[in-house]
Amino acid sequence: MRRVSPALWSPQYNRDELGEAVIGFQDLLELRVVRQFVDHGVPLAVVRRCLNTAREVFGADHPLTRRRFVTDGATVFAESLEAETRAGEQDGELLNLNNRQYTFKTIIKDSLYTGIEYEDGQARRWYPEPRSRAVVIDPALQFGHPMIEESGVPTASLYASYLAENMQKAVVARVFDVPVKQVEAAVRFEEKLRQVA
Repeated sequence: MRRVSPALWSPQYNRDELGEAVIGFQDLLELRVVRQFVDHGVPLAVVRRCLNTAREVFGADHPLTRRRFVTDGATVFAESLEAETRAGEQDGELLNLNNRQYTFKTIIKDSLYTGIEYEDGQARRWYPEPRSRAVVIDPALQFGHPMIEESGVPTASLYASYLAENMQKAVVARVFDVPVKQVEAAVRFEEKLRQVA
């Protein structure tokens, strides 16, 4: 018997208004954090309950895009607003979003928010490869398509040119007037995307 569960959240953009399904930046980051929770061992049913509680508690459609959540691998906790003002502390009051109980516990944030930059507590841009920081996804630039931060050239454009030019990175670099290292970063990123797809 096949069961259908409702979506974890409502999309950032209305499909009827745009005429097609579109994934917004907030949707992308919400999905990334949900995946991190699941990868850390939190069951999807628990993530769903925690997400519903977080929406209710924080009054936000995409609450996970704010940097206030941690996990112990069994459930999701939200840092209290007081704990946010004491940056760097790992001990503090946490709300267990699964059972709505407050607890004091040391929890490691791991990589839940690695590569995401915030402004006024809201996610603004994401570096999907935080070590190199060459590629950025910023909804205010290139319509949110992944791009090389230094030059602003979309990674998909560099990769398409790389394939068209028989994989000659130096030729692509000359065509776009960018360093070869930017072409290499775009190729690495796009090939990783294709491996995941």
